[in-house]
Amino acid sequence: MPWPESPEDGEAAGPDLRRAEDGVPRRVQPVEIAPGIFLGGDVPENGAFPLIAGPCVVESEDLILGMADTVASIAEALALPAIFKSSFDKANRSAGKSFRGPGMDEALRLLGEARRMTGLPVLTDVHETWQCEKAAEHCDVLQIPAFLCRQTDLIQAAARTGRAVNIKKGQFMAPDDMLKSVDKARAAGNDKVFVTERGYSFGYHNLVVDMRAFAIMQGEGIPVIFDVTHSLQLPGGGEVTGGARRFAEPLAKAAIAAGANGVFLEIHPDPEHAMSDATTQLPPDRAHQLLASLLRLRRALRESA
Repeated sequence: MPWPESPEDGEAAGPDLRRAEDGVPRRVQPVEIAPGIFLGGDVPENGAFPLIAGPCVVESEDLILGMADTVASIAEALALPAIFKSSFDKANRSAGKSFRGPGMDEALRLLGEARRMTGLPVLTDVHETWQCEKAAEHCDVLQIPAFLCRQTDLIQAAARTGRAVNIKKGQFMAPDDMLKSVDKARAAGNDKVFVTERGYSFGYHNLVVDMRAFAIMQGEGIPVIFDVTHSLQLPGGGEVTGGARRFAEPLAKAAIAAGANGVFLEIHPDPEHAMSDATTQLPPDRAHQLLASLLRLRRALRESA
């Protein structure tokens, strides 16, 4: 159901997805989020439908280099533009004793090595302003974590590096409010900004994905990626965040039908023994099959439009 542009009799007015200055929804223009990789707009075939994939956190050299090669192989097989992702530091773990990474210097070195080995652009997240310049030396896309998506100084520090900026939509944020976060990056002189949808807090220890969010944010001229695996989380409630991996396929297909401009998902060769997000990461074969089905669905939707 589209977000109502005006309330029916007896309905309360909801947020207006249209820009106030002209009353007309903005068209999503292609954004170059990494060299030669565009998100949004009318780039033909799969050119504007990028994949962002990789393990949740840098665990070891073998994992990072092996999974970078896996992501490159999947992308080549499916003719998808791809960006390899992994966090150099999981600073927002549920418990203080949980694994965070091997340290910034070593993790960024490994991400840079994955970039050189595969030729894939690399994404990582930053949590503090001082990390942005250093991360930008090794990575093509800087990601603002969902819990920090309103932090003006962090967003603008990331934007000033000149790297593309992926702002994860907070679990507490209405989709139309994300324009304010995007505008913070643009005000720092960087138009290479996009948003990743990853679900809303729905009561305690649960997330839901409002499929209207894609149209609402795109109506503000913002290209939107769908984060498949983080949307499966069941946050809190124990030492580590839980999740429901069985819903990966239906949620991803619904997001493509709702108009998502690309897909973000975490892949691990042995998800059950991953050091972070063990309940939501996908094994490579399942991720490959899911992506192939999403491309078939996207193609069918475009042909029937």
